[in-house]
Amino acid sequence: AQLAESGGGLVQPGGSLRLSCAASGDIYYIHGVGWYRQSPGKQRELVARITNKNNTYYGDSVKGRFTISRDYAKNTVDLQMASLKDEDTATYYCNQNIQTNGGVYAEYWGQGTQVTVSS
Repeated sequence: AQLAESGGGLVQPGGSLRLSCAASGDIYYIHGVGWYRQSPGKQRELVARITNKNNTYYGDSVKGRFTISRDYAKNTVDLQMASLKDEDTATYYCNQNIQTNGGVYAEYWGQGTQVTVSS
């Protein structure tokens, strides 16, 4: 299986962006999915996750501004980001826990998409 991310870019403070991540390939079932981010010199941190029971979890810094959603039919997970701040600037990574048709369960990461918030 592989993940393809899209939607990053440059946005002004207060603006919005939507990230999308699509999984393809050998997929039997997708368990939890999420978005993480990493800035230079910092550790990768959780932005948002959604379980296969649709329970959602958000990092404290994005609560109330970001919304995660998933489409089980399309194997996608989206991140709607609003009221963006300079400190949201980072590389954002999609994460999906995928079970293949062969029964292998593994964690997959996207290649990362850059989000830059700047005036």
